[in-house]
Amino acid sequence: MSNRPEASLAQRKRQLVSDELSEAALILMARKGFDGVTVDEIAAAAGVSKRTFFRYFASKEDVVVQFLTEMGAGMRAELAGRPAAERPSVALRHTIWASIDACAGHADRALLVVQLILRTPALLARFLERQAHWRDDLAAELADRVGLDSATALYPRLAAATALNAFEVVLHLWSESDGAEDPAALTDHAFALVAPSLDATPR
Repeated sequence: MSNRPEASLAQRKRQLVSDELSEAALILMARKGFDGVTVDEIAAAAGVSKRTFFRYFASKEDVVVQFLTEMGAGMRAELAGRPAAERPSVALRHTIWASIDACAGHADRALLVVQLILRTPALLARFLERQAHWRDDLAAELADRVGLDSATALYPRLAAATALNAFEVVLHLWSESDGAEDPAALTDHAFALVAPSLDATPR
């Protein structure tokens, strides 16, 4: 029993270091560009050694991949927590907005991180790759909500793909406007357009 608090403390410490490295990496890359930042700079900004960085991440790109993985997990958790009686379009709009609003964990840097990902070919490729996993996760949650089999039914996968396409379009428009467009308004508009399809009788 005495080992459990120690294990918990070690886990918290590890998570803290990981978070600090992620924060430092995203801030630096957003400001200087992906190719303009070195692992040495990230480690120095986080107050750790380069060796410590490589204990947590295999590369700079891996920092962003972890960020995207956590974003996907957040989407699934948000959708799972929405009221069961809520229309799919409403539940999915809240799910997508929660991810945009929490992007990078810091509203003042969210746009810079979005632009970093969308304007860096290697990171954009990883973003699109992760979207495929997000689609499957959201489809599984949607299937549970409407009582369908996500492995065979068309609706859950199509609805999840539609919501994620709206998400991607909103991010691109927000990025291209350099923040002039309101992402909340863009999200509301996008889901107003696709709501009839999302709320169609599933089968």
